[in-house]
Amino acid sequence: MGDPVKDEDLEVAVPGVWRPTLAAIVDSLARRVPVVGAGIPSVDPVPPETSQTCFQAVDDYGDVTLISLPDESWETSVARWYGDRWRCLVDLWTKEEGRSDLVLDVDVFEHDAGYRFHVHLVYVP
Repeated sequence: MGDPVKDEDLEVAVPGVWRPTLAAIVDSLARRVPVVGAGIPSVDPVPPETSQTCFQAVDDYGDVTLISLPDESWETSVARWYGDRWRCLVDLWTKEEGRSDLVLDVDVFEHDAGYRFHVHLVYVP
């Protein structure tokens, strides 16, 4: 769970310091707020069209309901350093099936004394 690792050759568990923010982003997806991550201070503004694409990916996946991330999500969600940022793939969970094939794709950047989160997409890898 430790500190973020800067090694392009390693895929590691999502660092604990990022988990609350990533969980809050997932909660915003599950609640289907109009803009994913809205109101979360360290999350870059997500364009409305990106939010809609994320919601559409969930809808296209099937008749499922996203839920808040259980602790088990962190056993399989991963992060990797890409020279200037980390790419995180967070496994999403549904009420109907538990762990789904869907992932939330987020970049994490070092910023001042903390981190910034940039939401890309929800998809099935």
